[in-house]
Amino acid sequence: MSMTMTEKILAKAAGLNKTEAGNIVMANIDVAMTHDLTGPLSVESFQKIGVDKVWDPDKIVVLFDHQVPADSLEAAQYHILMREFVEKQGIKNFYDVREGVCHQVLPEKGHVVPGEVVVGTDSHTCTHGALGAFATGIGSTDMAMVFAAGKLWFKVPETIKFEIDGKLGKYVYSKDVVLNIIGQIGADGATYQACEFGGETTSNMSISQRMALCNMAIEMGGKTGLVEVDEKTISYLKGRVKKPYETFKTDEDADSLTTMYVDVNDLEPQIACPHNVDNVKPVGDVDGTPIDQVFLGSCTNGRLDDLQVAAEILKGKQVSNDVRMLVIPASREIYRQALNEGLMNIFVDAGALVCNPCCGPCLGGHVGLLGPGEVSLSTSNRNFKGRQGSSEAEVYLSSAAVAAASAIKGKITDPR
Repeated sequence: MSMTMTEKILAKAAGLNKTEAGNIVMANIDVAMTHDLTGPLSVESFQKIGVDKVWDPDKIVVLFDHQVPADSLEAAQYHILMREFVEKQGIKNFYDVREGVCHQVLPEKGHVVPGEVVVGTDSHTCTHGALGAFATGIGSTDMAMVFAAGKLWFKVPETIKFEIDGKLGKYVYSKDVVLNIIGQIGADGATYQACEFGGETTSNMSISQRMALCNMAIEMGGKTGLVEVDEKTISYLKGRVKKPYETFKTDEDADSLTTMYVDVNDLEPQIACPHNVDNVKPVGDVDGTPIDQVFLGSCTNGRLDDLQVAAEILKGKQVSNDVRMLVIPASREIYRQALNEGLMNIFVDAGALVCNPCCGPCLGGHVGLLGPGEVSLSTSNRNFKGRQGSSEAEVYLSSAAVAAASAIKGKITDPR
């Protein structure tokens, strides 16, 4: 029987020889991640179950990234609750306030390998499918059951494969590709489907760029995002992972597979306009829109190549006096690399504010909140009303290149 990557991974996790879209399977979980914002409810729910010990402390990863360092008494109390849980349960894979965003730290530290089932109490857990895993977000109460049993049921999703072909132009990146796709099919165009990214363009992308693609699968309604394992994946994993893994490929004649062909040869930088991620326009259509804040960071575009592109554009220039620019590396590893390359000097000299690795203003719960009537240009993944502060503010989404060019001009600007 021909199957998709997702069907093969879930069949293996459920101890089955085969499965197909629509089946309900009880899958063994390989990695369970939670963080400081959603973790407390998972812990409180787990304690109500009446089980003393988690099923396997070595398969649980706990990170603090959303409100770090603690920005309120409530956040500080939740941090204490999580630290006590980690100590009591003997969870060794714990990353406190210093390490960075969960979706960057997990692959950096070797917790994610191909062929595994990865769940996290965060919707953008689908990011990890860039390494050939089935990775998806779950609710905090579902995570409590994972903590107790190490299993979770799934309805096996159908797969939509995006065959992306063509050569990306200067200052056009995977963020522009995925925004364009979301704009075409809509925020619900891939509801509960596995979004697989393939084609020549995807093959030529770095792991970082592939992670940006998979990160935003959820923004088109997807259950997960995946990229087939290749030599770039294996090279990234070397020196990071210590556990064996198995790779899977989609059979082209799988019954549940549909394909969408995407030509990016003439693609220009894309902008998601307020207040929905699928309200996507070419940058030229909104060029000149005044902005108050630029946010460079997040689990979508806070990686080293994003910082490199932005620094290239900002070098020797100044951020507009009408704009505040926040630069937030996705992890401590990226922060250190950026320091070693001199990128931080460029940002500081240009007048940007460099913050500690964290989610920052992305969720509207920490630094860089927007006030009523303010406009943000952000490299993050969501622009709903109130996402980054006031419900009367507006958020536009872009790549790192557009963000940097716009910070200089004080208005949305085509970096080309």
